[in-house]
Amino acid sequence: MKIELPKKECDYYLDELTGLKNRNALLEYIKTNNEYTLFVLDIDHFSNINNIYGYLVGDQILKNITQYLQKLKPSHGEIFRFDGDKFAFLTDYTLLKIEKEELCQIVISFFNDIEIFHNEETAIKTFFSIGVYTGSGYNLINYAYLALKEARRYKRNSFKLFDIDSTYIKTQLKNNDWISNVRRYIEEEKFVLFYQPIFNNKMDKITKYECLIRIAYGSSYITPDNFMYACKVTGILELITRFVITTAFAKFENTEYSFSINITSDDINLGYLENLLLERCKKHNIAPSRVILEILEDITTLTEPHMLSQINSLRQKGFQVALDDFGVENSNFARLVDFKPDYVKIDGLFIRDLDQNWKSQVVVQSIVDFCVLCDIDIVAEYVHNEAVFKKVREYGIKCSQGYFIGEPQQELIESSLEKFFSS
Repeated sequence: MKIELPKKECDYYLDELTGLKNRNALLEYIKTNNEYTLFVLDIDHFSNINNIYGYLVGDQILKNITQYLQKLKPSHGEIFRFDGDKFAFLTDYTLLKIEKEELCQIVISFFNDIEIFHNEETAIKTFFSIGVYTGSGYNLINYAYLALKEARRYKRNSFKLFDIDSTYIKTQLKNNDWISNVRRYIEEEKFVLFYQPIFNNKMDKITKYECLIRIAYGSSYITPDNFMYACKVTGILELITRFVITTAFAKFENTEYSFSINITSDDINLGYLENLLLERCKKHNIAPSRVILEILEDITTLTEPHMLSQINSLRQKGFQVALDDFGVENSNFARLVDFKPDYVKIDGLFIRDLDQNWKSQVVVQSIVDFCVLCDIDIVAEYVHNEAVFKKVREYGIKCSQGYFIGEPQQELIESSLEKFFSS
C-alpha cells in the first residue's frame, strides 16, 4: 500500500520521537473513499510508566515498541504513531475476519512474552488493547476507537472487532448522535418540564412533585436517559439544571406543594447552586423548605469533604436533600449515616415486585428499619399498581411515587388516589 503524501514540511507528516508517520499522515490516507482496515493499538496504563519511571524512560519504551511494531504490521500496510501512546496499522489489503483476529492475537501475545525495557534496576513489560474497523473515510478512526473502548470495557490486553450489532456500540453511537445534536435542542428551546406527583401515605394526599426534564421531539417526548450523557460531555449540564430550576420555581410559585429538582455532583462542584436557589426563592416567594434537591450520584462521591460542605450549607439555608436510587450499586448504609439526607428514594428495582418477591421485601425492610433509626424519610419509586401501593403502605413508608399515583405530565394534575381518600 503506497500513497503519495502532499508536499509539505517533512515534520508535518512525521512523528519526531519515533520517526513513524503521524496522525496527519493517517488523515491524508483515509480522506479518500478507498476501503481500509484500521487497527488502533493502545498501550494499557502507559501513564503509570511515565509517572513511576519518568518521561525519558517512557520515550525510550515508545521507541522500542516502534521497532517491534514495524516487524509485526501487515505486509501490505503502513504503521503510524496515532496519538500519544496509541499506534495504528492501516492496510487496503482485504483481510478475512480470522486474519484480523490472528494479527491482533500475534501483537498481544508478542508483547506478553517480552520485556520492552530493562536495565540493571528495572524491567518493564507493556500490554496492548486493540480495536479494529474496516470501512472508509474518517469513521475509520471513530469506529476503530469505539471497538477499542469496548475491548477495554470488559478486559484490558485484549482486542475487539467493530460490531454494529453490539449493544455497547449501539449505545455509544446513540450517545455520539446526541452529542452532535443536544446543543441544537437548547437553541431551539425544545426542553420542557414534566411533573410527577408524590403521594404522602401518612396524609393520604399529594404533597410534592418531582420535576422531570424532557425534549420535545415531534409529537413525543424524549427522556433524560437518552441525552444526559451528551449534556455532561458537551459541558451544558449547568444550562439544563438552570432551566429546570427557573421553570420549576415559576410553576410552583402560587401553590403549596413542595417540589424536587434533580442535580448532579457537577452542579455542586460548579458552585452556583446556592446563590441561584436563594435568588429564585426570593423572587417567587417560596420557602427553601419546599425545595428538595434530589441528587443523582452515588453516595461515595457525595461524602467527599468538598461535596458535603456545599450540601450542608444548602441544608443550613433550609433546603432539603434526597438521595435517589438507594439500594443499588454503590449504596452504603455507613455512608448514609455520614451523608444523612432528608429523604431516601428506594430504587424501583425493589419496589416493582414488592408484593410478591421476598428478596425485595428483605431489602426494603432493612432500608426502612435503618432509616427509621436515622430519622430519614422514605419515598418508594415505581409504585405501579394497587398491590404494590398497599404493600408500601404496610411498611410504613412515608411517600409513594409511580404510575399508580400519577404519570409525569406538563400540568399539576390531581391524582385519582387523592380524590379517593378525600371522598
